[in-house]
Amino acid sequence: MPDDLNLSNLKPAQARKDRKRVGRGLGSGKGRYSGRGLKGQKSRSGSHKMRPGFEGGQNPLYMRLGKQRGPYSKDAMPMGPHRTSTQPVNVAALEERFDPGADVTVDALVEKGLIKNTRIDVKLLGQGDLKKKLSITVHAASASAREKVQAAGGSLTLLREPKERRPKRRPQSTRPPAKAEPEVEEVEEPQAEAEPDLEPESEPDSEPAPEGDEG
Repeated sequence: MPDDLNLSNLKPAQARKDRKRVGRGLGSGKGRYSGRGLKGQKSRSGSHKMRPGFEGGQNPLYMRLGKQRGPYSKDAMPMGPHRTSTQPVNVAALEERFDPGADVTVDALVEKGLIKNTRIDVKLLGQGDLKKKLSITVHAASASAREKVQAAGGSLTLLREPKERRPKRRPQSTRPPAKAEPEVEEVEEPQAEAEPDLEPESEPDSEPAPEGDEG
């Protein structure tokens, strides 16, 4: 940089780059087809506004791939678009940064440098010890953090009410319930009296006469 700065030696710190001017004749280097080539979708106007992953209308790659099994519902562990994120703040950080009796709000956490901004919910966690009495206002808190705040004599206010998780219902079977068979009472039959054993009658000993000539 020259010592005497005037209009004759004034220039930008970074060299300027001329804008690409298309369709200004063959001699410009960007004439005739203006760098877009012959025909096709990408030679038309508005063709560069296609979303990422668009393959011209055919089934895209991310839909052709097999899907993995997993908890991809709002009731299960959050994944993908259903994932919710929070900014963690431990009670040990509050013990270090705030004075006893202070009001701990989301804006106060930003001023102390514990969080970057207020766009993401803040969750209070119970790592460390807390001995100061603080009035804390955050979006959510763990069970251990709640116990430590109450043990120190402070108060905890939640900006979002905790959601109650409903127990999952087991799918009911489509089979109709089996009909209970009526119980049949067993009636005891009276036992018959035993008859005395009768001896069989003896037959007379009579042998048949042998057949032969008489006389």
